[in-house]
Amino acid sequence: MLRFGAAPDKAGEMDLDHIFISRLKLLIVMTRAFLEGYPFGAMRKKALVGNARYIAAESVDLEQLIPVRSEQPSKDGMDFDHVFYQRVKLLASMAKTIGKDFPIGEHRITALRDNLDMISNTLGFTSGVKKVEFLKVA
Repeated sequence: MLRFGAAPDKAGEMDLDHIFISRLKLLIVMTRAFLEGYPFGAMRKKALVGNARYIAAESVDLEQLIPVRSEQPSKDGMDFDHVFYQRVKLLASMAKTIGKDFPIGEHRITALRDNLDMISNTLGFTSGVKKVEFLKVA
């Protein structure tokens, strides 16, 4: 039997920061899939909008904790600044636009790409969407 996951000595309890980062990465993958032209069915759009709502709400809460977190040692790399959370809120807003089928012009697509790149660089996250076959099914 194959065992996946962290080694027992490195395993720990998942907290809200881990969930936020995981859902943010999912939002990045989903928006990059849209930009690459992968199909978006009704369920994928619904998931995109729901995840974007969660990310937008949590980024507001986490941004308010910046002064508190700056007084404590960094925990799992969650020492982001206000600009990062503003970018995350912008990403969530644009993702909701995609999920609700509102029109997106050329300039917004360029802004979305730039925003995705900045957030991904801050997280140290590279999503290899270009070669992921399962995204071709909506």
